[in-house]
Amino acid sequence: MRIAVVIVTYNSAQVLGDCLRSLVDGAKGVVLTDVVVADNASADDSVAIAERAEDLPVRIVQTGRNAGYAAAVNAGAAVLDFDALDAVLVLNPDCRLRPGSLGVLAEALRTPGRGIAVPRLVNPDGSLQPSLRRRPTVLRALAEAVIGGTLAGRIGTLGELVTDPARYETGCTAAWATGAAMLISTRAWREIGPWDESFFLYSEETEYALRAADRGWSLWYEPSAVFEHIGGDSGTNPYLAALIVVNKVRLFRRRRGRIAATAYFLVVAFGEGIRALAGRRTSRAAVAALLRPSRRLRLITPPPAS
Repeated sequence: MRIAVVIVTYNSAQVLGDCLRSLVDGAKGVVLTDVVVADNASADDSVAIAERAEDLPVRIVQTGRNAGYAAAVNAGAAVLDFDALDAVLVLNPDCRLRPGSLGVLAEALRTPGRGIAVPRLVNPDGSLQPSLRRRPTVLRALAEAVIGGTLAGRIGTLGELVTDPARYETGCTAAWATGAAMLISTRAWREIGPWDESFFLYSEETEYALRAADRGWSLWYEPSAVFEHIGGDSGTNPYLAALIVVNKVRLFRRRRGRIAATAYFLVVAFGEGIRALAGRRTSRAAVAALLRPSRRLRLITPPPAS
């Protein structure tokens, strides 16, 4: 299969080099036509590292500002010749591919009806990183609010996040998955359209996968394709944690009726409120963003071009 890679960078110098080097062996078994580094005005050496990459067909696209993840994905995809490609791998710079993993993922995408394929994500120590999600519902939000996402994800299909390790041992379809690594067929991409740039960060992969399903394309999880994902600080950074919560509420409101959206908002606010009272800083930030329109607007508005 002929595959291009789009890597979104923003001050990613610490991880980008390892990511690029992993592509050399990780892409064995496929024809790697392009590696597009879409840079969101990094102030570090991200662009210089990309320019020095060896043995890879690297191209650099500079957005000129911190335009957000979806906007950078779109900018990177815009320079590709989709007629000469079978699929595009959207990749975080903090991912490292295991040897041959991209070829395995590409084979999984050959099955008719599959528009997106995602790998098994592992932490740097090799442990499983739960990445699969079920479709968001009010009941699942309530379960996660009351008993927590980890426990809810182990009880049948109660939680949105799939946390039972046994579920990651075999291939399956999922409503959506962590957007750190998503292989998207060019046929599906054309039908689904560009990524939604109104989500500056977080929920853009959720929206894309759900929109793909709306158009008849499934998302397939392939456990034999293994990518290492370092991950960010969304669990400890109040700003990022609040943005995650606000955007998932925004997305739910767009896709559901007013009554369901209101119920979802109240349930999410309830869950974050409980944790805020227990002293969690990230939840305090989330509650403030949910309840104060001015703070919420500042969160979801992309930074202006410098």
